[in-house]
Amino acid sequence: MTATTRVRLGGSGVEVTALGFGGATIGGLFRPFPEAQVQDTLAAAFEAGIRLFDTAPLYGHGQSELRLGYQLRQRDLGDTVLATKVGRLLQRPRARPREVDLGGWSGGLPFELRWDLSYDGILRSYEDSLQRLGSNRVDLLTIHDLDYSEHATPEISDRYLDQLTRQGGWRALEELKAAGEIRAIGAGINDPGTITRFAERVVLDYFLLAMPYSLVEQELLDGEMSYCSEHDIGIIKGAPYASGIFATGAVPGATYNYRAAAPAVRDKVARIAAVCDRHGVPLRAAALQFALAHPAVATVIPGAVTPAEVRDNVAMVAWHVAGDLWQELKHEVLLRADAPTPGQ
Repeated sequence: MTATTRVRLGGSGVEVTALGFGGATIGGLFRPFPEAQVQDTLAAAFEAGIRLFDTAPLYGHGQSELRLGYQLRQRDLGDTVLATKVGRLLQRPRARPREVDLGGWSGGLPFELRWDLSYDGILRSYEDSLQRLGSNRVDLLTIHDLDYSEHATPEISDRYLDQLTRQGGWRALEELKAAGEIRAIGAGINDPGTITRFAERVVLDYFLLAMPYSLVEQELLDGEMSYCSEHDIGIIKGAPYASGIFATGAVPGATYNYRAAAPAVRDKVARIAAVCDRHGVPLRAAALQFALAHPAVATVIPGAVTPAEVRDNVAMVAWHVAGDLWQELKHEVLLRADAPTPGQ
């Protein structure tokens, strides 16, 4: 498989490149990035043949969409697949404009976030994203962050899911798809159990799965990922480097799941990296190719911030990894015995 290999996203009929571009980082995740650097990076992704670009209103409070939009306006999109998200609206600050809490976003735009998954909220989010992207179409529309871990209490998350399904939000998404304005509807998830919560209410085309399926943990194999395979629901694997540690290795300060990696995680990643070193395989290549090996996973979308990182991601997808690497990881109980691996 190469980065530009076309893979069908579940039963949606949408084909995406095996390597996509995750837009969270260019929104200013963890630290700010200069505009010229971001545009050079996006240009490198296009030049490398990457044709799936994922973003969201959340990322830099609109900054990621605007930055991607600038690049899109320079190009004939052709077979490019655009993905953004719904669930939060951006609004002018009610208090002092220069005192917006951007959370973990560095250098983001001075807008506040407001949750809204109603019929009107979904349509407004969609239209606002089109304007920031400078595009009159989006292919994939993803319901964003209804995991329990994203909210102060489970009841709040359930209330927003109820708003989606009982106050017209889901109807708005179905109408957009029926009209041909979007091609597929998905949900972005981080927590085990969220796929099941959605499956009990609606029929989705795909999930954007950031955590917790990786070289470190595979608990979703116990049911939810099998459910996706059995029902032809595609998976876009977000955060394939687990927010950092599979790119940097188990160095001091390495991040896992968007926070400092716990000692147990650093230890396991160090042991996995040692096996990779013995086989002459970069840890990055193992991380990307492991995610792509699951039959439901169509694409991985790491977030590059330099042209060199784009080119490295392309090389890691194509790196030759012999089967004995996966066999040793399983023999050393560093990988579940039933985890799908390349070549199976």
